Amino acid sequence: MAAVRALLSAAALLLAAVLCLAGPSSATNVTYDHRALVIDGVRRVLVSGSIHYPRSTPDMWPGLMQKAKDGGLDVVETYVFWDVHEPVRGQYDFEGRNDLVRFIKAAADAGLYVHLRIGPYVCAEWNYGGFPLWLHFIPGIKFRTDNEPFKTEMQRFTEKVVATVKGAGLYATQGGPIILSQIENEYGNIDVNYGKAAKPYIRWAAGMAVALDTGVPWVMCQQDDAPDPIINTCNGFYCDQFTPNSNSKPKMWTENWSGWFLSFGGAVPYRPTEDLAFSVARFYQRGGTLQNYYMYHGGTNFGRSSGGPFIATSYDYDAPIDEYGLVRQPKWGHLRDVHKAIKMCEPALIATDPSYMSLGQNAEAHVYKTGSVCAAFLANIDNQSDKTVTFNGKAYKLPAWSVSILPDCKNVVLNTAQINSQVTSTQMINLASSIQTSDASSIEAELASSGWSYAIEPVGITKENVVTKPGLMEQINTTADASDFLWYSTSVVVNGGEPYLNGSQSNLLVNSLGHVVQVYINGKLAGSGKGTASSSLISLTTPITLVPGKNKIDLLSTTVGLTNYGAFFDLVGAGITGPVKLSGPNGALDLSSTDWTYQIGLKGEDLHLYNPSEASPEWVSNNTYPTNQPLIWYKTKFTAPAGDDPVAIDFTGMGKGEAWVNGQSIGRYWPTNLAPQSGCVNSCNYRGAYSSSKCLKKCGQPSQTLYHVPRSFLQPGSNDIVLFEQFGGDPSKISFTTKQTASVCAHVSEDHPDQIDNWLSPQQKLQRSGPALRLECPKPGQVINSIKFASFGTPSGTCGNYNHGECSSSQALAVAQEACVGVSSCSVPVSAKYFGDPCRGVTKSLAVEAACS
Repeated sequence: MAAVRALLSAAALLLAAVLCLAGPSSATNVTYDHRALVIDGVRRVLVSGSIHYPRSTPDMWPGLMQKAKDGGLDVVETYVFWDVHEPVRGQYDFEGRNDLVRFIKAAADAGLYVHLRIGPYVCAEWNYGGFPLWLHFIPGIKFRTDNEPFKTEMQRFTEKVVATVKGAGLYATQGGPIILSQIENEYGNIDVNYGKAAKPYIRWAAGMAVALDTGVPWVMCQQDDAPDPIINTCNGFYCDQFTPNSNSKPKMWTENWSGWFLSFGGAVPYRPTEDLAFSVARFYQRGGTLQNYYMYHGGTNFGRSSGGPFIATSYDYDAPIDEYGLVRQPKWGHLRDVHKAIKMCEPALIATDPSYMSLGQNAEAHVYKTGSVCAAFLANIDNQSDKTVTFNGKAYKLPAWSVSILPDCKNVVLNTAQINSQVTSTQMINLASSIQTSDASSIEAELASSGWSYAIEPVGITKENVVTKPGLMEQINTTADASDFLWYSTSVVVNGGEPYLNGSQSNLLVNSLGHVVQVYINGKLAGSGKGTASSSLISLTTPITLVPGKNKIDLLSTTVGLTNYGAFFDLVGAGITGPVKLSGPNGALDLSSTDWTYQIGLKGEDLHLYNPSEASPEWVSNNTYPTNQPLIWYKTKFTAPAGDDPVAIDFTGMGKGEAWVNGQSIGRYWPTNLAPQSGCVNSCNYRGAYSSSKCLKKCGQPSQTLYHVPRSFLQPGSNDIVLFEQFGGDPSKISFTTKQTASVCAHVSEDHPDQIDNWLSPQQKLQRSGPALRLECPKPGQVINSIKFASFGTPSGTCGNYNHGECSSSQALAVAQEACVGVSSCSVPVSAKYFGDPCRGVTKSLAVEAACS
């Protein structure tokens, strides 16, 4: 134990010295060798996490950074999003959520380094992979290959970003926090598709980046042939097996996927905490020295920023900090403990390379030992069986799929499968008195019908700036993504006896590249179809009724985020490309080559109906308004929920559309798009390799019903909300909610290691005090006011649903109440000495659920 503390003390002094040297007023030298990044001559073991500035708000950034720092992070990693910074060629935006400099400074203020991933291709489930759409229309351009027009634009934007952050003094060599930069992104996954032009392009990109003289190392992720001095890095669920392409480069992991992204029409993915912790420990066990969580905070795809197609508005990613900016427990807390354990090993990790030792089948040790410094990682990579192994003459229990960390090669301070951190159970609370009618009288819970104004979006062509031409036009090349919407309009004349008619009936066949199609015949909705995240293609056959004379056919094609990944993703189209046919019992009429008139976007978009500060005569205020009808704009006023709890809108009752609060888009909503009925599990086994489809929840339910409204979007007093409803819904059914903690829980066994902080504190006695259960209220000023459940023995279940099991101490509740009620945090030893022994010869555990107020 004394050796552990000695190691920690040395690591702490080393870290303090490095941070002091890296202060804002002094330049920092960043290089690398085969083991690690070297900061001012000292190798560093670093933990990093991704937070994307456009997916949160400037008001959230300081809190997110502090939570990242408190969680044990050293570095924050972000992409740079070209499309938000240069929406029009040569016109730049670095304000608001796009204020890159302010974001980087917020990281520095929290004592964090920054890894700036310029790309400028980012993937990131972001619209068009982060490329601005105008790039597509530059003559002769071909994306991400040895193409002069593309390289010219890529270099110009990269230089702009570097100049911007250099101008603010943000590189480490200037005394700033940026210690790494990235050029390109996962190109090695698809470079074979670009043939012989791929390698020259990568060599050019590397040379261009290095020539910018940032003074910090550059990386390329998933690029095995990254040329020197570029460091090639790994992305994936596991990267312990990764080896850099040169013995002079350190082993680095730029994306450890902490969960997975959500798609409209998909179930909600999550990654068990134990498995994520296992992947992290294995990476450092096998020689890694920088690991990054993708994502540490996922955030929200505001506006039309989500890619895909069909990427949902929530980008929560099951990250350690959730979409709303709250820590997700136990994931955040357990990973914090993992980081502390790894940092205890840092003196050994930076001193030497690991040596491998077999501990039996599917069990192994990696030891870092030089002189008196020693650290060891013991792994059981069996996905079913627990093991007892012998290491240095001592027996150690290793749960299946776990790593034990021994900073002194003797004492286990943490096992990745044994969680000491507390669990928080959260709930969304529907709010009363949050909505205000037009006459300023408050109502309870729901939006009253008298509070809504509406405007009807006309069907078909209503603008003057339209195009008419023969044939069907691909959507993205037509709209340049100025809007999700493109109207296709034509007409047919019925004289009687047409072969495609059965009386007045016909079938209209519409084939589309995606993503959503609605069919209107003579102004009335006749049918609709949608693609999916796995295939956006639509083949829609709609029975229709035609009348004698002229019949108007209007097709509304809608995109739901543009493709962001894959070779030549920029050429993936959307919209109705045909065929479009009328068919009947005696023949068909192909409309694909007839004259079609095209209108980009909606009339309401042109009138800025989403901006409540711009008056429009289109709005109608009546005691009643249309519901469950397509193409309706709605608006009303509301009072912001009191307090500081995160706010969301529950869109249950609506179909599909977009929502604006005080003129700012909170994103696309689509609560009617349901996940498949099958594929989910009641409890996901963390043991064994994780994949994006292994752990799913909410099958058969809407993929997303709750949509984040950042507090900074709200204002004191009256606020405006505007909806555009495409399919049809009832806005009186939507409601405001706040996210609150219902319970704090923990479940710790006698076999767990001691709390990690007990190993760190010099005030602790030299002998182990034993495992303890700890609880802490999530907000300052709160205290534990009640114990909802307490059991010492063989309890089972999850937070909010614990059971006593076959044996339970009768003293458990009283002990927990005495230790915890009335205080903001408490610690309860997990020992029969305090509870008695309700079942001798059995390994016992303590489970407690508490409420705070």
